[in-house]
Amino acid sequence: MKVTKAQVQENRQRIVETASVLFRERGYDGVGVADLMAAAGFTHGGFYKHFGSKADLMAEAAACSFAQSAEKTADVDIADFVQQYLSRQHRDAPGEGCTMAALCADAARQPESLKETFLAGIENQLATLAGKDDALSERAQREARASRITTIAQIMGAIVLSRACPDDSPLADEILQVCRNRILNQLTGINSDTDSYDIN
Repeated sequence: MKVTKAQVQENRQRIVETASVLFRERGYDGVGVADLMAAAGFTHGGFYKHFGSKADLMAEAAACSFAQSAEKTADVDIADFVQQYLSRQHRDAPGEGCTMAALCADAARQPESLKETFLAGIENQLATLAGKDDALSERAQREARASRITTIAQIMGAIVLSRACPDDSPLADEILQVCRNRILNQLTGINSDTDSYDIN
């Protein structure tokens, strides 16, 4: 039975979406093509009908997950973004969470083509969080961008550190809580050592 072009495209998208989840859960080296295709509901042999290599799929899957993240945060201000990001829910679901926190360390060891995908994804996330920065002066826009870069680096580091700890360890939660409080205090201009937010 001949497969329509629409079905081919649908199958390809299913593979990409499955890969975007599995790569975030297990890393690029932790998922083989055979396992990935089986998870998507296809045979190993069909992979090369859609992609030239695993590296091609890695780049497309990263672009897919970056786009999903940007869509989720399109109408979220930076403080809400931090609270959602540094939650136990996000920490415990890497396959559904931030591609940067899950895969940046892996991407650093991959070909330039994948690094370019990460570059575009990171820039897009920065732009998504920019909100109405266009109304600011040029200098204020530069300062706001620098602040966003710093915030993203801090929250990513917190998630990576927390995930490196055993799931039931007190430190895993403490890292999230301390970093979330400090970053939110910085964003609101509050200087306080008091922990006043709960971890979700």
